[in-house]
Amino acid sequence: MRVNGVAITAPLVAAAAVAVLPLGAQAGGVSVDTDSFQSSRQEDVELAQLRMPRLRFPGLPAVPRIFAITPERRALLNTIRYAEGTWKEGADVGYRVMFGGSLMKTLDRHPDRINYTSGYASAAAGAYQFMPATWRLAVRALDLVGFGPHAQDQAALYLIQRRGALPLADRGILSKDLAAKLAPEWASFPTLRNRSYYGQPVVKYGRLKRFYEANLARLRNLHPPMVKTVEPEIIIEEPEVCSGDAFECMLEGVGQGDGI
Repeated sequence: MRVNGVAITAPLVAAAAVAVLPLGAQAGGVSVDTDSFQSSRQEDVELAQLRMPRLRFPGLPAVPRIFAITPERRALLNTIRYAEGTWKEGADVGYRVMFGGSLMKTLDRHPDRINYTSGYASAAAGAYQFMPATWRLAVRALDLVGFGPHAQDQAALYLIQRRGALPLADRGILSKDLAAKLAPEWASFPTLRNRSYYGQPVVKYGRLKRFYEANLARLRNLHPPMVKTVEPEIIIEEPEVCSGDAFECMLEGVGQGDGI
């Protein structure tokens, strides 16, 4: 066979034909091994993965699903209600209060409704006046169901923890630092400058402190701390066994006050 005047022998034609066949096809009964091509690529990928390991990002700190409610924590929760105007002498009706003072009809969910009063508008609701977005954040973190008193208490404790104020709350003292940490969460709490974080009406620190201390004292009287009493151990000494004869043992007993 001639191509452009050049003679090409049969073996060369066959080789050219094999060269243009697809990978994995057969030419003249000879199979072309494509695994070597794929295996080399696979090795390159595996080597690249070894050189660039997957990045692992640290997870968020674990949050307890249920916060214990001690007298100290309950006193702080009640003080927040007092500052937010939902205390209602501790009655459960405070959990139904919406911004402006009206009551929600159901506690199945956050009402997510804007209310207006004297120059202010807000969708805050509940004993701790949760904003809708803040409430959704607590629901996702704690897997809360409904908008009842238990769910609201847990959400408020979650927000206190989120502000880094829970260790201070557990000390049983409403310090100015504790109030200031909660000021960005609850506008009625004063900052260290005795002002609202959001420029709204604020309850003075002295009033909050007096309410907190009276509330905590009452709670501690109702739920005194359990103190484990340890009974004194009574040790009874066993008399030593006399190893002498009967007369010597009798004399030893007289010396110890046993009598004859």
